[in-house]
Amino acid sequence: MQTTPETRVYNTINGKKETFSPLEPGRIGIYVCGITAYDYCHIGHARSALVFDMIVKYLRYRGFQVKYVRNFTDIDDKIIKRANERNTSCEVLSDEFIRAFHEDMAALGVAPADIEPKATEHVDDIISIIKDLIQRELAYPAGGDVYFRVTRFKEYGTLSGRDLDEMQAGARIEVNENKEHPMDFALWKASKPGEPTWESPWGPGRPGWHIECSAMSRKYLGDTFDFHGGGKDLIFPHHENELAQSVGASGKPFARYWLHHGFVTIKDEKMSKSLGNFLTIREVLERFHPEVLRLLVFSSHYRSPLDYSEAALDDAATGLDRLYQCLAAIKGIPKTKATETTIAQSDRERLEGLEGRFNEAMRDDFNSARALGIIFEVVKTINRIVQENKDGLPPQYLDLVSSTGKKITELATIMGLLTQEPDEYLRRKREEMLTGIDISAEKIENLIRERTEARALKDWSRSDAIRDQLLEHGIILKDGPEGTSWSVKKQT
Repeated sequence: MQTTPETRVYNTINGKKETFSPLEPGRIGIYVCGITAYDYCHIGHARSALVFDMIVKYLRYRGFQVKYVRNFTDIDDKIIKRANERNTSCEVLSDEFIRAFHEDMAALGVAPADIEPKATEHVDDIISIIKDLIQRELAYPAGGDVYFRVTRFKEYGTLSGRDLDEMQAGARIEVNENKEHPMDFALWKASKPGEPTWESPWGPGRPGWHIECSAMSRKYLGDTFDFHGGGKDLIFPHHENELAQSVGASGKPFARYWLHHGFVTIKDEKMSKSLGNFLTIREVLERFHPEVLRLLVFSSHYRSPLDYSEAALDDAATGLDRLYQCLAAIKGIPKTKATETTIAQSDRERLEGLEGRFNEAMRDDFNSARALGIIFEVVKTINRIVQENKDGLPPQYLDLVSSTGKKITELATIMGLLTQEPDEYLRRKREEMLTGIDISAEKIENLIRERTEARALKDWSRSDAIRDQLLEHGIILKDGPEGTSWSVKKQT
């Protein structure tokens, strides 16, 4: 499938949606800022990983060859502080949490990036860029440090939409006599006792945070590439400084499209380690299936805030069950030769148009929320068709419903959803729900069938008695147009 003029992305640097066209036809380069490896990842990190995993998967589904680079910061003030607290080295500490990151991503079903470079493996590349900046008089050594000269880069502030005076007025800046201007930022930091150091033309020291991404993106994607991504908190100063360094060193355009996802919040407050209001990915996955977290994330547009709550995850879990139940129901539809059976024209069009409408949503700035809404709309239609045709469907309609089920699975997989066999997922779900409950899933289903028969005969007393019997075991029944479903009563 080829790119079309309708493919539009929101570009942070312009503050508007733009028609996307790759730098090189059929190929896309994308760089995403990864974690600083000093602690376990929280669900804010999960959102970032999931969003760009989805974007890369969608672009590949569209037929593009994607080169995806996501770095690790493995030398940084926070890493040094935590390593000193643990009486260990920065290398040992960062390696521990990079391994933990990979474990978390595997649990979430996030594919590794094509290239996952570490800052400490690219010190020579970093020094090379700093030399270029000094040669262009955009950087200057001072007391063993090297600083970027913001007043010489006229476009500074373009990405964040700020001017230099505004930045300076709003910043908490420590007095530093080595700096020419208070907003100049460090490219190289002189060695301090107890810190890892590397040799450089300016003396022993270590890289600043911002310069590492300029060096690694240039090495693996070139001076100019298609997408640069990260969270909104990185727009300033990290990405602003990255842009200045990279353009300043090469004299060429840097990232052509800047993609920034919104924050994860708890009660409308940004989730962060500094505020102490975060949940690790591991804590969430102890209680919820990974695809539940994925469904929650993709039910909001990537640029919107995502407010986390247990209730929101419960709702996502219910939605995921509904998707799997639909796929399981499709597999169970019998084939008939009944010529009088038909499916309404509007329903056929809805099923046949699934992929086109899904793509229309995703081409609009990767709008996963609208794309999921389209999938759920089709699932609702299929459930109604199944309910209205319990005796089966003739071959032409059964083929349409079956092929739509396969298409739902294919499209949902772009978001990492519906990756399991429906029957197996539902079996495990029932087992988990009934842990500690003294009744089997088979017994529950038998009682529901008996109750359905009683209701058909208008034997309301027997129907109510079965409901009460199940409630004594903590099983709640819900009657709907698609039949009777059950859930386990939450313990308070």
